[in-house]
Amino acid sequence: MSAAANKKLVQQVYEDSANRSGTTFADNLADDACWIVTGQYSWSHEFKGREAILNGLMGHLRSFLAVRPRTVAFNFIAEGDYVVVEARGDNVTKAGPRYDNQYCMVWRVENGRIRQIKEYCDSALVERVLGPFPAERKLAAG
Repeated sequence: MSAAANKKLVQQVYEDSANRSGTTFADNLADDACWIVTGQYSWSHEFKGREAILNGLMGHLRSFLAVRPRTVAFNFIAEGDYVVVEARGDNVTKAGPRYDNQYCMVWRVENGRIRQIKEYCDSALVERVLGPFPAERKLAAG
């Protein structure tokens, strides 16, 4: 696929997220995809495979939020298989505090399938609002 097609796919993922609807992400996620949470904090990990991403990482995040996660993108840069996105979360936890993280996400899309996501965010906010990521969930997530 072209850089423009990859960009369009990732834009649709974020449009779904902004509307708290849609299945573009899950429908286009490769079985062997990898989501890398960068940094040196408890959530830092390589979540390998659909199950680890959808139920391990995202499932754990969803368990904290009052409604389906919402992330709004405001900048997309595409070249080759890569799409870089700047985005901001718009979320409230079940406990009440807001979880409005800022992100830079680097997506790798090959042949119309999402192969890798590398996440950069405010790790201090993650730990303060959501707490540490359970080690046993990391082991289960591969």
